[in-house]
Amino acid sequence: MRIKARINMRGEDASLVAGALMPDNVNNIKTELKEKDGSAIVHLEASRIGTLIATLDDYLMNARVAQDMVKIVITEGERRRDLII
Repeated sequence: MRIKARINMRGEDASLVAGALMPDNVNNIKTELKEKDGSAIVHLEASRIGTLIATLDDYLMNARVAQDMVKIVITEGERRRDLII
């Protein structure tokens, strides 16, 4: 039996965060980036509930770090732009 989960990511940086994590996707993780609205859908599956929970936990922790990094990069870019102007 396969157990499935889906994460819907929305927000102005959702596709950047999900895209940053895509290189780490293994066979049981598929990511869809929605260019129209900038959202992302992540599909995960595993044969055991414990494995799925651990995978979800790892993914969400990495998503949080990626989100923090995106915010830092955007803030730094805006700061540098303001210095030039």
